[in-house]
Amino acid sequence: MRTTAVLLILAAAPLLAAERTVDPTFLFRSVESATVAPSDETTATCRYKPLFGKASDTPSVPLGVVRFGVLVISPAGACETVQYQDEEQLYYVLAGDGAVSYRQNLSPVRQGDFMYFAPGTDHHAVNESDDELSVVVMGFSVDPEKRYGQPVKLPIAHESEAKKQVVGNHPPTTLYQLLLGGTNSQRDLLAVAHRVTSLFIMEFAPGGTNFPHHHLRDEEIYLVLEGQGEIVAGGGTDGIEGRRPAQSGDAYYYRPNATVGFYNNDQPDAKTARILAVRSVALDLN
Repeated sequence: MRTTAVLLILAAAPLLAAERTVDPTFLFRSVESATVAPSDETTATCRYKPLFGKASDTPSVPLGVVRFGVLVISPAGACETVQYQDEEQLYYVLAGDGAVSYRQNLSPVRQGDFMYFAPGTDHHAVNESDDELSVVVMGFSVDPEKRYGQPVKLPIAHESEAKKQVVGNHPPTTLYQLLLGGTNSQRDLLAVAHRVTSLFIMEFAPGGTNFPHHHLRDEEIYLVLEGQGEIVAGGGTDGIEGRRPAQSGDAYYYRPNATVGFYNNDQPDAKTARILAVRSVALDLN
């Protein structure tokens, strides 16, 4: 009888193992190869390329990141107006010129502008130029039962307003521009967010790195704006394991405590590399 029970357990073991799934510690996507998908913002002249979160092929992997993708608005086009009580959003203008409607008031935007939309505020993007307008959309979960402040004017700034500086223990080969942080931030241009802890740009000199590292409580996303090198994902703290070639348009999502980092190309023809990064507290982490 006991022999029969043991045999049944051994036979079931492969089936149990096949059913068990583990969420990945990181995800990779490319803006260039991302597939257009319908979303709340899309119209006939406003297309959405999801990279992570909603409308993507792995919506359940991120914890507090609701969405991360790129809106592409045709000339004279406009996106649908959206409003979320349970989500705060950030926009970063990737390319082109246009405008953003915030609480029914239009504000002009250009490449390098970034802005914040508080929970419950209506907003959408408009393209008033003859070229396409591309906007990175970042959404993060907040408590729908909590009342958040809603600025009367759109919180907006341009990346050129942020000074380039060395941050923390990172080497001087990487300069940071601290764009947006939490409401208690003393170092960012805009201190307005609740779930987001930091939106920033990293500028890597040829051969430079930010040293692979971990963030215990935070999720993080890297989007390569310029240049090429090697992204570190899922490897050891020395950055040797898990190095992957990266170029402009590549995006990586990192779960809490995953290894994150970047090494710029060190070849004679290497150029400066720039990465847009956003970090946020993971909702499901105690």
